[in-house]
Amino acid sequence: MRAMRGVWRWRRNPLRRRTDRIEAWVALVAALLIALGATSAGWLTGRAAQGALLETVQIQHQQRHLTWVTVERLLSRAPLDPDPETSSQRDAHRRVLARWIARDGSAHIGQLAAPRPVETGERFRIWTDGRGRVVPRPMDTSTAATHAVLAGLGTTAGVGMMIEGARRMVVWQLMVRRFRRWDQEWKRAGQDWGRADAGS
Repeated sequence: MRAMRGVWRWRRNPLRRRTDRIEAWVALVAALLIALGATSAGWLTGRAAQGALLETVQIQHQQRHLTWVTVERLLSRAPLDPDPETSSQRDAHRRVLARWIARDGSAHIGQLAAPRPVETGERFRIWTDGRGRVVPRPMDTSTAATHAVLAGLGTTAGVGMMIEGARRMVVWQLMVRRFRRWDQEWKRAGQDWGRADAGS
């Protein structure tokens, strides 16, 4: 709105300079580009990201399976995650040696982190791929939607900042041009301009 008021204000003002009109038009164009261009870019990015992420969700749900494991014995060594910031002593008591059968029929045994305190012989479920390797749980659609929204918002903000940065560069160049013209005008006026004895 300020940009449009600036364009209107400088339309017939006798004090307007060419750089004033250019600055007002640049502000108006930048506002329109941010309102329409940045939001459109964000929407398109979010939509493309959602499509790709939903495809990933579908693939992960096809390739990852919940598998029952049986606890062979409890392990009392250090936790699976060696980072003390993300692991706790409680996790150390949940490390187990477990056995499971993969979807392809192959038998596996390995160290796992149990989701809760368990005893030998108890069962719990883990996510595995078709060969029985332990994998993270598949992404769900709500997580995919959240990531898509964040991608769209990030793109909108990034494009908006680029447009605003370009506008500021143009305004800076216009200011430099104004200062140069002022310097030239002062030189033309002469060093004794405004003195009482200048003979004017």
